Amino acid sequence: MTQHLTVPARPFPFELDPTRTAVIVVDMQNDFGSPGGMFERAGVDISSIQAIVPNVAAVLSAARGARIPVVYLKMAFKPDLSDAGFPSAPNWLRHAHFHAGDEVTAPKGQPSRILIRDTWNTDIVDELAPRDSDPIVYKSRFSGFYETELDELLKASGIERLIVVGATTSVCVDSTVRDAMFRDYHCLVVEDAIAEPIALEAPRSNHEASLLTFELLFAQLAPTADVIAALGATAPVPA
Repeated sequence: MTQHLTVPARPFPFELDPTRTAVIVVDMQNDFGSPGGMFERAGVDISSIQAIVPNVAAVLSAARGARIPVVYLKMAFKPDLSDAGFPSAPNWLRHAHFHAGDEVTAPKGQPSRILIRDTWNTDIVDELAPRDSDPIVYKSRFSGFYETELDELLKASGIERLIVVGATTSVCVDSTVRDAMFRDYHCLVVEDAIAEPIALEAPRSNHEASLLTFELLFAQLAPTADVIAALGATAPVPA
């Protein structure tokens, strides 16, 4: 039996059938959200990303309770950097600034590498660790759809609607949401479960600017509390 749920969203309500909906978790990995990761090593303030972890966790818990699948995206290059555009492509040059590929020591002492697959740096933060059944999609560009299996994976499961959480708002979340819309997916962005450290203190932050374009053109917006209430969750929303 088809179940229809409604999230009160902007600019209009987001209607969903749990059997045709998936949650996309964008890049909630140590390189962006943990001490010792790429951002923190580069002097980027990761507090805004850390702050959304409880809300992301609440959305994931509610989604799983409603039997909505959860798909994780990871920004991570192959060890030989062959998918990064090394040594001269714009994609590589943007990441070389952050010392992508460098060998580092993870907080617990194990060897690791910045933005490289299957290392501590690209592991999902502990509080949001995937379950064994959750698909993980590696991406080498900002969008989760660029030369990945994401579109095929979603279409094979009959997914038409996406609930999007993660980081960072104006880069990988934005790129993924735009590409999803271009592929005719309906997107609900959980506005307090995404974060952007860039220009956080500007008169209009990158985060706010992206929320505006989402609402105007690319997606619908709703806060965590309304999403988990619509999904039938009973747990309180984190402050």
